Amino acid sequence: MELYKELNKNKEYIKNTLYGSDDIVFKEFENNGTKCFLIYADNIVRGTTIEDGILTNIMVRGEKNFDAFQMQNNLISVGETKLVQSFEEVLDAVLLGDTALLVENDNNAIIISTKGWPSRGIPEAKTEIVVQGPKDAFTELGSMNTVLIRRRIRDTALKVRRFKCGRRSKTDIAVMYLKDVAKDELVENVISQIKSLNVDCILDSGYLEQLIEKRYSSPFPQLQLTERPDKAASAIYEGRVAVVVDNSPFVILVPATLNIFFQSAEDYYERWEIMSFMRILRFFAAVLSVTLPGLYIALTVYRPDLIPTSLALKIASGRAYVPFPAIAEVLIMETAFELLREAGVRLPSPVSSAFGIVGGIVIGSAAVEAGIVGPVVVIIAALSGICSFALPNPAFVSALRIVKYLIIFMSAFWGLFGFYTSVFLVLAHLSSLESYGVPYLYPFCGGSVNNYTDFKDSILRVPLRKMRKRPIFAKAGQKIRMLFKKKEEGGK
Repeated sequence: MELYKELNKNKEYIKNTLYGSDDIVFKEFENNGTKCFLIYADNIVRGTTIEDGILTNIMVRGEKNFDAFQMQNNLISVGETKLVQSFEEVLDAVLLGDTALLVENDNNAIIISTKGWPSRGIPEAKTEIVVQGPKDAFTELGSMNTVLIRRRIRDTALKVRRFKCGRRSKTDIAVMYLKDVAKDELVENVISQIKSLNVDCILDSGYLEQLIEKRYSSPFPQLQLTERPDKAASAIYEGRVAVVVDNSPFVILVPATLNIFFQSAEDYYERWEIMSFMRILRFFAAVLSVTLPGLYIALTVYRPDLIPTSLALKIASGRAYVPFPAIAEVLIMETAFELLREAGVRLPSPVSSAFGIVGGIVIGSAAVEAGIVGPVVVIIAALSGICSFALPNPAFVSALRIVKYLIIFMSAFWGLFGFYTSVFLVLAHLSSLESYGVPYLYPFCGGSVNNYTDFKDSILRVPLRKMRKRPIFAKAGQKIRMLFKKKEEGGK
């Protein structure tokens, strides 16, 4: 609806629309005989900007009878201003922390940037902790998050596309990418997916992640969330797209593959030998965390002859007085560790770590002494839980926790056949996934598309000098990211 030229009509409409909102401030004043009307939301604006940049300039320093356009260009000293002509634009701006100024006999309103949202300072990363490397993390302020990324990418090719998502929340979304590196179809696909959403609100990047995933029924994440600005900047350099969501300390990175969820930011800040060893440990830990409980059930119940005799006797003696079958033992311990993990998340930080350690020890030893479970099952459940903590991405760990129970139940019903079948089904499901045109199992399948160069940053991480090409995400003409001058003859 368009603004009226009559100031009283505009005031009446705005006050009726915002009736009952006691945090909205209405200020009426005059400029050399011309009536003006100021609207802003209390506590989310910078008061000094309103007083010095708007009110003082217009009421004290204004000498002429200006209209809205002249006030914008001659009196208001705030850098970011614009003229709008609809009530919707005025109300949206006020609710986002800007200030609207209306003038008598003018159907234009001046929107002045006065945002002053309360926010915490730049914190340290909590879920992606590193020993060596930057310690800063994203905050809930979207504009601050874009600054943290731009600070690391001082390139004119870095583009930021801003728009809003959510009919009622009108959440600010910023899509960041390198114009000459990221594929145009990827960028347009991401933006069109977000703009096509017709939802009431987007309260966090987790909302948006679930809504723009292609296979939302899969437990495996097809997009990557990160709270580290250096990780987001690195992804943009590779040709990926970063989606910054206001009110969320996590940024979405598109696309994502299975291999990416095993990578940590620290992998590139330390020497390649130890980081390659850690990568191997992570892949091994992921396999153990998923398969170990199911394999134990399949072997002890259906094929104990495949277990070494001495170990089989130990397991049998430990289970001699246990009244439950093997699957019940495993489920009891797995459930106990899941409850401990969930309770540790809800407790205050100083208490949670001690609670998890002490709780695991007490419950495990008490369950063995009471004859509810065997000691081997406690070791299996504990080792499975420890292996899951070795992985750097919480969303991927959650997927593995779900898959683990599938393997447990199929192993309990069909033994080794069920175990092998469940593992095959998981691999088949992973091979069917893709993330915005990139196969989920890349580079383990389809690596030849990029001349197998992406294997240099997969299970092993080769020296940085050998990682001269960008991954598959980048444009064909932007594959080279590192060049070295060849040594001249004679050793010079």
